[in-house]
Amino acid sequence: MHGAFADSSSWNGVVSRLLAKGYPVVAVANPLRGVQSDARSVAEALDSIHGPIILVGHSYGGNVITNAATGNANVKALVYVAGLAPDSGESAATLSGKFPGSTLGPTLAPPVLLAEGGKDLYIKQPDFHAQFAADTCLPHRRR
Repeated sequence: MHGAFADSSSWNGVVSRLLAKGYPVVAVANPLRGVQSDARSVAEALDSIHGPIILVGHSYGGNVITNAATGNANVKALVYVAGLAPDSGESAATLSGKFPGSTLGPTLAPPVLLAEGGKDLYIKQPDFHAQFAADTCLPHRRR
């Protein structure tokens, strides 16, 4: 499960390797509309999968898989890749602000208000590479 500021294609390299080894893989899109809404969407996708499931979540996606897995007997493991693994009552914002040194806040553009009342968050374009994609190899960078 991808985190914020990304889409499921960020897992393409991992998906390709797992498929090549014969593992069935589904990279579900995270709608990025709020933890509960996102978890419901992912849980619905999980209901269509028969057999054991291992969920992998990166960053905010960790928060989503934690909630999406609840009550699904097919989910056998949760894997967090630099993922948020909240305790009961903790939010992504709480976890992000819990530890000093976070650089995300100052790089965020003003939120875009959505018709249904939600908000879309974006990283300011000049800050995107350093904040979000500094470890990507050159062919994967967009300018």
